[in-house]
Amino acid sequence: KKLPQVPETLLKKRKKFEELKAKRAKAVLQEKKNARTKRREIFKRAEKYVKEYRIQERDEIRLARQARKNDNFYVPAEPKVAFVMRIRGINGVHPKPRKVMQLFRLRQINNGVFIKLNKATLHMLRIAQPYITWGEPNLKSVRELVYKRGYGKVDNRRVPL
Repeated sequence: KKLPQVPETLLKKRKKFEELKAKRAKAVLQEKKNARTKRREIFKRAEKYVKEYRIQERDEIRLARQARKNDNFYVPAEPKVAFVMRIRGINGVHPKPRKVMQLFRLRQINNGVFIKLNKATLHMLRIAQPYITWGEPNLKSVRELVYKRGYGKVDNRRVPL
């Protein structure tokens, strides 16, 4: 019995397709492996930050107790981050505070942002003081804000966290 004839181009196409399929399968396996290791690394990093934060908190408490015991004063370090929230509307806002609020991305009332505190940002906060409120957040409030109200940008799209 004679086998059916298959054009050579079709055979080449099949062979190429099989090779591509094998390559893709290999790439998918590699990607999964990379993702797994990356996930582990991220978890380790998060654990490291938590541990670091706990140690820092304990040190603060220890130093405060030590100072109290020796009849001294303990002055905690200056905060590095502030949460800034807009509390007033747009009617009659002077151009300078308006510009500051634009830079802080506080375009609407009740908008809030985390800001790194340095000399420049403190000066800007003073300029916009009548229209905003701000303070140093603790871990609990940061966690609640990020989980409940947090948004990030993925592919230039606003995505809830």
